[in-house]
Amino acid sequence: MVEKKAIVRSENGIHARPAMKINKVALLYKSNITIVKDGNEYNARSIISIMTMAAEKGDELIVRADGVDEKEAVDAIVEALENIEG
Repeated sequence: MVEKKAIVRSENGIHARPAMKINKVALLYKSNITIVKDGNEYNARSIISIMTMAAEKGDELIVRADGVDEKEAVDAIVEALENIEG
């Protein structure tokens, strides 16, 4: 398992459009990918789960992945979370 911190930088936080973009990135990888916010885990392969997270600008998240491409998956999701525009 690999994990890495990410900070939400989007002014509008993570809503429907950014959630779809993060989901598309997650679906490129075989690993199980979760995003942790305030101790709660959210499935990066589920748009609804990502939106339920209700992440706002400045929130610190932890991205975790477990599987054959876990490092690449974590790096890609962190990149998406920190650089997404919405």
